[in-house]
Amino acid sequence: MFNTSILYAQAAAPVISGPGRALTVVTPVTDCAELADVDLSSIGGAGSKVMSVREVVKGDVFCEVKGLLKPSINFTVLLPINNWGQRYLQVGCGGLCGRVQLQLDGAAGCTPLNNSGFVIAATDMGHVTGEADFGKDPQKRRDFAYRSVHLTSVATKKLISAYYGRPATYSYFSGCSDGGREAMVEAQRYPNDFNGIIAGAPVTTFQVHKALDHGWNAVSNTDASGNAIITARQLPMIHQAVLEQCDAEDGQKDGLISDPQNCHFDPSVLSCADLSADNIAGLDCLSEEQISTLRKIYAGPRDSNSGLRLTPGGPLPGSELAWAGLFVPKKTGDLNFSQAVALSTLKYLNFVKNPPASYSLKDLKFNQQTLTDLTRLHPLFDATNPNLQPFYAAGGKLIIWHGWADPSISPLNSLAYHQALAQTMGAITREKFERLYMLPGVYHCSTGEGPSQVDFLSPMLDWVELGKAPDSVVSYQVEPGQKSKLVTKVLQGDMKLEYVADGAASRPLYPYPDYAVYRGKGDVRKAENYMRKRLANVPQNYPWLGEGMFKPYTFAD
Repeated sequence: MFNTSILYAQAAAPVISGPGRALTVVTPVTDCAELADVDLSSIGGAGSKVMSVREVVKGDVFCEVKGLLKPSINFTVLLPINNWGQRYLQVGCGGLCGRVQLQLDGAAGCTPLNNSGFVIAATDMGHVTGEADFGKDPQKRRDFAYRSVHLTSVATKKLISAYYGRPATYSYFSGCSDGGREAMVEAQRYPNDFNGIIAGAPVTTFQVHKALDHGWNAVSNTDASGNAIITARQLPMIHQAVLEQCDAEDGQKDGLISDPQNCHFDPSVLSCADLSADNIAGLDCLSEEQISTLRKIYAGPRDSNSGLRLTPGGPLPGSELAWAGLFVPKKTGDLNFSQAVALSTLKYLNFVKNPPASYSLKDLKFNQQTLTDLTRLHPLFDATNPNLQPFYAAGGKLIIWHGWADPSISPLNSLAYHQALAQTMGAITREKFERLYMLPGVYHCSTGEGPSQVDFLSPMLDWVELGKAPDSVVSYQVEPGQKSKLVTKVLQGDMKLEYVADGAASRPLYPYPDYAVYRGKGDVRKAENYMRKRLANVPQNYPWLGEGMFKPYTFAD
């Protein structure tokens, strides 16, 4: 192969500008092909190796390395040939993963990222898509729980040093959903892996969320004949009723609820019994069975004996339109996605000993005993340990973000962890290294009625590299037909970056418990016409039967 690195090294090194420090571009000191000889056995064990190396064009030119860490952790690294700005970014993946996903949420329009200034890496978490029963293998459980992400970071850093002749100056991690859990695991288990960590909608309570949240919503919305009680047809009607009660509480009727935890929606306003006889159940109003189901969904899973919560809580008011396709079918006969999610973990991951192959959601008991059984693997899979003293001592910074209208992972989970940090480390210490942002009207990781395109990576660079703590962050609403404004280069193929659209509506985000309210004059679509306000009621705890999971604990291997 032609040694392109020699040609690149002859050019004068430019300086990467933008957020964070102004860093000199570093060029490779060896050819891309030479990375095939990097030994990974000391990292992943005997048989770990670089599987393939090639130069690829994905907007810019990269050295792409694919590797294997034993027994079955696959990872991919993209090393910029022209523009490396001394930064490393590892990205998380969603669901139960099973494939390398070089896709990033929460970095819309980040200049150094869009200019290919980062080495980027990701892993499949130690198994492949379709391997639903990977949890039968104890090693693959550990690889999914924590080992894959950590070892990928170690292997990538070795490849960086070999390729550029020096280590990355700064290392970052960003992920959403299970990627958010992976981010939190890194902060809690491996405080020295990354300087800055961004966790979007993290599945911190993996055990109870997968088993009980999804299980509860699936069971609650299924009648004795196996049919859905509430379908997507009723969701706009339910959502509109919620908005009529709570939308204006922040002083602006805009279809967004800025404080849904204090929106106490009463579904009985939709009862057919309270409306005229001309209304048709399921079309203009709800039957009593539908209203009862709606109450169960909002309430979240409850102990069948005491009625107390089994998880931090269910989906919040304002999230209704996003229920379609999750636990509310878009049309009759559609798969109940929550049912599939719950069964996939209940059968192979959630318990020390897997249940019989015939296990179904009919066997799932919503009670204290089930919660106790689930907590046995809590120290392995969950990421709720609020003792981040080692991460803080290492100088690490943490940004957590969550959509208020997330139907999949209740925002109450992120709020509970935020409060647990203060209870464990003190609010003053928490302020020095952690920020929580709540996005009104935003669904799971992206999209929604609210502005979901936001760049948390740029303020993270400023925080880590310049000591400038993040405050207000502007979010944008991307609508169909809008053209990219801030992104000049978008990587093609298996790499996806977010963009900010020209003419997009914008709104500021403030660290929780502050939020943005309209000033009363000026264009409501522009961020500069909003001001900061503190939530009137800020809950200090989220009582549920498993709240001890948010206390410091010893990790399991």
